[in-house]
This record gives sequence, C-alpha cells and structure tokens, in this order.
Amino acid sequence: MFSRRHPYLFFLLVLSGICASVMVSVSVVVLLGLRSVGLDVFSEKVAGRIGVVEVSGYLMDSIDTVSAIRQFREDDSIQAIILRVDSPGGAVGPAQEIYREIIKTIEFKPVVASLGTTAASGGYYIASGATQIVANPGTITGSIGVIMSYANFEELIRKFGLVPVIIKSGEHKDMGSPMRKMLPEERAILQGLSDQIHRQFIQAVAEGRKLSEKDIRKLADGRIFSGETAHEKGLVDILGNFEDAVLVAASLGNITGKPELVHSEDRKIRWIKKLTEAAAAAVLGAERTPMLRY
Repeated sequence: MFSRRHPYLFFLLVLSGICASVMVSVSVVVLLGLRSVGLDVFSEKVAGRIGVVEVSGYLMDSIDTVSAIRQFREDDSIQAIILRVDSPGGAVGPAQEIYREIIKTIEFKPVVASLGTTAASGGYYIASGATQIVANPGTITGSIGVIMSYANFEELIRKFGLVPVIIKSGEHKDMGSPMRKMLPEERAILQGLSDQIHRQFIQAVAEGRKLSEKDIRKLADGRIFSGETAHEKGLVDILGNFEDAVLVAASLGNITGKPELVHSEDRKIRWIKKLTEAAAAAVLGAERTPMLRY
C-alpha cells in the first residue's frame, strides 16, 4: 500500500488535506461574517440595500446600536436604514445617545422605525427620531414619562436589630438610601430631576415628530397606547408590520425592486444579547439605589 511504502509522503498529504479543509472552513466563516456586517466581497457595490438595526430588550447600553447606525450611515451601498424596536425602555443615557445618532443620520439617508410587540418609553423615545414610524395596530407604545423607584428596608432592618452605619462627605450623598426614610428636601431634589428629564423627553419627541411641545405634553402622562391609537394621535405614521416598513424604507431610499436586507449583527449574537439584557433587567428590579429610567 502507498501509506506503507511512503509513510512520510502519505503523512504530508494527509496533513495538507487537513490544512486545506481548515482554510476553506475559515474562509467561509469570514465571508459570512463580512456579509453579516454589510460587506460583500463578491461584488464591489450592490444597489438596493437596506441596513437593519435591531433594538430589543431593556436599554442598558448604546455602544453597539450607535456604532451600527453610524456604519450604515457611512456605507454608500446602504440607501436606507430600518430600526427594528422591541423594547419597553430602560436607562435614560442610552436612549438619548441612540436618538441623537438617528437625528444625525436622517440628514444623510432615511431611517424607518419598525415597532414590534413593545416600543414604549425609551423604546418610543429612540423611534421618535426616525424619518417614518411603522407600528402594528396592537403594538404597545407611548409611555412618555420618567420613573424612579426604590425599596425602603428600614423597618425590616430594625426587626433584625441591624444598625446601618453611613459615612459621607456631602449632605445629600446618601439620598435615596434604602436604609432610611427619604427627607422632604431630598424628595424635592429627585422630583426636580425627574421633571427635567421628562421635559427633555417631551422636547425630543416634539422635535422628532415635528409637533409642538404643547401637543406632546398632553400625551406625556406616562400612559401607554396601542399602535392604532398612537397613529390617531400622530405618534405613528403608518400601521403595518416589518415587511411594510421595508417597503417604506425602499420607497424613501429610491430603491426599485426587492431590496437586500443587511443586518448589523448575526442572529446568534442577538440571541445571546437578549439573554444578557433580560438578566440585567432582573437585577435592576432589585436595585438598591434609585435610578431614573424611561
């Protein structure tokens, strides 16, 4: 047999075959990865592309979303962007950062917000900056408001005979501590902060929707709306699903024919991200200090 007569040559052939297989596998993975972020190595430029950025779960961080929007904005092969929102809201900072990036982007290409099951509070905040908003009739949206909450464990601590010890260098450094009752002046400070963030929310929605702050303020009492009601009140432009949002984005981007959808991240990464966000939301439910959130 060949393997017995030429053992070294046979070993080299087997090794070469293994190396070739590994190289082919790596190449396929790299090519798929490039396509998942909007890069096509098989053609220099493909017309009729729409970038899809998904925002789902509790808003805790904006880096990935802002980066994806910016990349699609700077990619000349992307003619429009769809922001698929399925979020009940979250932290104030991330929502404001994503909103700001959308406002910058619509100066260069259209951004269509497609609202899924829920796009409320911070979820609606970011959607309001889009060129057009498409929602299902039953989408839960609105909730234009700000909330801060925490638990007071003072009575529970007393029952166990525990005595909290707090050392601080500022009068209000332990404001909102779960170890004691909130003082009237502390409540006034936090209420003022909440009102200020609420005003920013109203201003952002008014700017994005091209409506007066007076009109938005009438709807900004924290209540939720169905997509149908939101459409009647001017918070949503079109009633429809994701496919309808694709048609709207194609029209605004002057795309003829069926567009190619380019997702900012692959499905496995999005699945892992959702699990992480769900865990973060659970932790926030038991937070020890108050945090403003949409």
